[in-house]
Amino acid sequence: MTFADEVKRAVTPRAALLVIGVLALQLLFIASYIGALHSPKAKDVPFGVVAPQQMSARLVTELNGLPGGPLDPRALADAATARRQILDREIDGALIVDPRSTKDTVLVASGGGTVLANSLTKIIKEAELSQGRTVRAVDMAPASRRDFDGLSSFYLAVGWCVGGYLCASILAISAGSRPANRQRALIRTGVMALYSIAGGIGGAVIIGPILNALPGSFWGMSGLGALTVFAVGMITLALEALTGIVGIGLAVLIVVIAGNPSAGGAFPLPMLPDFWRAIGPALPPGASTWTARSIAYFRGNAVTGPLLVLSAWAVVGTIGTMLLALRRKPETADTPGTGAGPAPAGGTGSSPA
Repeated sequence: MTFADEVKRAVTPRAALLVIGVLALQLLFIASYIGALHSPKAKDVPFGVVAPQQMSARLVTELNGLPGGPLDPRALADAATARRQILDREIDGALIVDPRSTKDTVLVASGGGTVLANSLTKIIKEAELSQGRTVRAVDMAPASRRDFDGLSSFYLAVGWCVGGYLCASILAISAGSRPANRQRALIRTGVMALYSIAGGIGGAVIIGPILNALPGSFWGMSGLGALTVFAVGMITLALEALTGIVGIGLAVLIVVIAGNPSAGGAFPLPMLPDFWRAIGPALPPGASTWTARSIAYFRGNAVTGPLLVLSAWAVVGTIGTMLLALRRKPETADTPGTGAGPAPAGGTGSSPA
């Protein structure tokens, strides 16, 4: 047997295609992470301005004209409105002008991302300095001292997502990679649901009582975790049912390659390039990260949209898995030639070739 023959036996055409696919995923991983995170800068950050009427319009115009367009300023009626909108996650910061002095206040929320809060403070200090004014920063939703740079919510969401597609991958390739029929799809969905509950509670226990990294509702975090794990797991099962083992790679593409760098974890969404900023809220890691931060630091505000996103992934994955399973008939008995049962008596079976 020649070396060329050995190569053909060692690397089949199917294996070669899978290797090429893995190489593509690797390069996309590098491009996505570096593309999203190599040069973070604030752009069009929702920002409030509270000032006397005669000053408000001028300040909004000046802040809107800052080089690079870091802010998307809007005039607000009073400081109470600014505080409420920050806690409702409608804006990321606000400038409160004191007309009786030269010292103003900038409101931020480091719980939504320490990097963004620091960036807003720096931008406003520089803008105020050019006007001969100073500014002090007030953190309306401070990140926990055990939550460095506000990253714990992101890592928690990543852990839940990884658990979801790993569990689904194991279920999908078990039993000799046989495609799921109706019964098998129902069983795998049930296992995925139980696993999701365990994963959600486990993550909440680690992030809360054990490490004290995040405040907020324990059961709220547990429910979020269960939904995140189930959503990612079921979409992975659906993709595997549709495309076979390639579906696992597609799940990695959606969740890891596209989802993680666009989640607003390392750098909040207003600091990401437009493409990642646009897709992040629609993918499970971004929706889960936003919701975890809201539960921890913003009294559970502004979670309806992200929870609907996660629910949509879960519903689409579940329905897709079930519909694709309907293409296969239930296996009621072992088929001949599988080696599962004893040979028929009396020599009526086929003779070996």
